[in-house]
Amino acid sequence: MKATKNEMFLIFLLAVVSFQSKSQPVPAADENIPYLVTFSKDAGTQWGDDDYCQVFFFSIPKEHKNPIYLRVFDPDLGGKNDEINGELNSMTKFSVYGGVGCITHDDARGVDPIGEFKSGNQLATKIFKNDPTYDGHWYTFGPFNPAEGELASKYGGYIFKLVCEGIKGDDGNLYKYYLSTAPDKNISVEGGNAFTFEYTFRLHQDSDQTSHVYPYIDDKVVSLIQYNFDWDNDGYIKLVSSVNSGLLLKTSRENQWAESKYTVKNSERGKSVDIQFKKHVSKGNVNNNNVVIYVRNQYGELLPFFTIPIGGVPKPQGQVTIKPISSTK
Repeated sequence: MKATKNEMFLIFLLAVVSFQSKSQPVPAADENIPYLVTFSKDAGTQWGDDDYCQVFFFSIPKEHKNPIYLRVFDPDLGGKNDEINGELNSMTKFSVYGGVGCITHDDARGVDPIGEFKSGNQLATKIFKNDPTYDGHWYTFGPFNPAEGELASKYGGYIFKLVCEGIKGDDGNLYKYYLSTAPDKNISVEGGNAFTFEYTFRLHQDSDQTSHVYPYIDDKVVSLIQYNFDWDNDGYIKLVSSVNSGLLLKTSRENQWAESKYTVKNSERGKSVDIQFKKHVSKGNVNNNNVVIYVRNQYGELLPFFTIPIGGVPKPQGQVTIKPISSTK
């Protein structure tokens, strides 16, 4: 199938931005996010995970012919990084998928782990519990031939899916990923990238730190709605782009969702915008705060968060007063 003009533009931007990038950790350096987090299914959602599952996609350029590896940092439960609720009783399953339907199946791009969200061919899987072998260390899935992924030009090449599920217990697993060309070290795949449609992550405790996610705005987006969960009234969330230096988004309280709408400007299309998370500068900050976010366009379609922002990190041109975005409710 011939790529559309918009798809060709996205492929070009992916190649340019990824080529300039020197590393491919997930979360990436520009995001300044300490850890991804997934709680096990018996935990209450007030801990900051709405569905006990996180799905990430990895794009490999068609030109890359050598094997790739998907590495997971600290995949077990226990130790200094994870959030333990009383007795440690949890298990987390990581599974890698490729092949037809890996990303093109509609359920694969949803925000809820329902239907055929594990679409495609399962290439590898492993269950982790409390195991010092992996505490603070890397576990590697692979090698995978890039052609084992699903070819999806819209997303930059061959796509692999990595699903993390909290299958038993009530503890929180904090972890990171890396797309690598080596099994025992982190060496970036030139032109590669990673993205998700719903992001669940741990915030910094330090109020001087700002975390970022970068939803991509293609040329058909007229407006977007952001949804965040369990922010705990812990500070502010704002949107920054090439034309806005900071529009405040509506924020959620504990175990609740909040949403707000934003009208996209012409100059913001074809690149990523920057959604920033900043804690209050006070002693009342929430400890170990975890948050969930996703973004839809005016058609209800989910926008991808690329860890390497398309078009680079947005930098406002000129100064714009910070003001709140209207709620959709």
